[in-house]
Amino acid sequence: MRVGFLSTAHVHVDAYVENVRAAGAEAAGVTDDDTGRGTRWADAHAVPWFASPERLLDTVDAVVVGSETVHHRRLVEQAAAAGVAVLCEKPLATNDDDARAIVDVCAAAGVPLMTAFPMRFSPPLRESAALLADGALGQVYACTGTNQSVLPTSHGAWFADPVLAGGGAVMDHVVHLADVLRWYLGQDPVEVYAATNRVLHRDTVAVETGALVMLGYPGGVFATIDSSWSRPEGYPTWGGLTLELVGEHGTIAVDAFSQHLTVHSTPPGRLDWPMWGSDANQAMIEEFLDAARHRRRPAVTGEDGLAATRVALAARRSAAGGAPVVL
Repeated sequence: MRVGFLSTAHVHVDAYVENVRAAGAEAAGVTDDDTGRGTRWADAHAVPWFASPERLLDTVDAVVVGSETVHHRRLVEQAAAAGVAVLCEKPLATNDDDARAIVDVCAAAGVPLMTAFPMRFSPPLRESAALLADGALGQVYACTGTNQSVLPTSHGAWFADPVLAGGGAVMDHVVHLADVLRWYLGQDPVEVYAATNRVLHRDTVAVETGALVMLGYPGGVFATIDSSWSRPEGYPTWGGLTLELVGEHGTIAVDAFSQHLTVHSTPPGRLDWPMWGSDANQAMIEEFLDAARHRRRPAVTGEDGLAATRVALAARRSAAGGAPVVL
């Protein structure tokens, strides 16, 4: 299996290239609109450089789209036209029309499309999903989740560019928990209400850095998501994801990133959290490669990505208008 990388803008491609190799596939090439960025990445990861997507797509079986969000549609359309399976970073797009088009073009071309939602493969979250499916909570009444991180501009300034990313912390983080909730509850929200601010990093970026999003589901179930860039520079890890569910028979609280050691080192006061145990990225990449190899529907689909993107976009509209948005 030969895998190509369409852009190196997203920080996650640094992990994905090693995940691809660990799964026994070949990292066969990379291309990037930013030639300097792309060639540096190609050299650092020993991946062949291609001057254009067209040349790369002629040589691979599958691609990882890791560009700035605004460019996802163009790159996915090129991959679909070449008959190549696609793993696309989240969120799918910066607007509803482009997100829908990404799903439709892959369906029309008959190519597998998977959204990069590694939390679907997190063992703690999968164990919670199994408990829910077995009826451990009975009827779920309410959920509260957090997906927080450091300011991501150290990885790429484009994360805080309203054109390239479509927004700030809302677009960056709402989608992960929106997708987990879709997985757990088996339905999409019918109403989204959000409040955002720029209390943190107000002198650094012009997009929202803090957000609280409330989702209303059919039957009265509701959920909240804290999707903020609220971790200070120097925090032991990029951030984290937690979720608590309240049901008729009890509660479940899950922390997707609690598998770590705490290392105290110099300078005084510095902490490191080396991870141990499961690698959700690895499991996600292995699922993608198997779906690409067998030309089958992946466990996490483009439709899943579309649904989560619609929630994030609705949250931004709600915050701008100061009122709930009906989906």
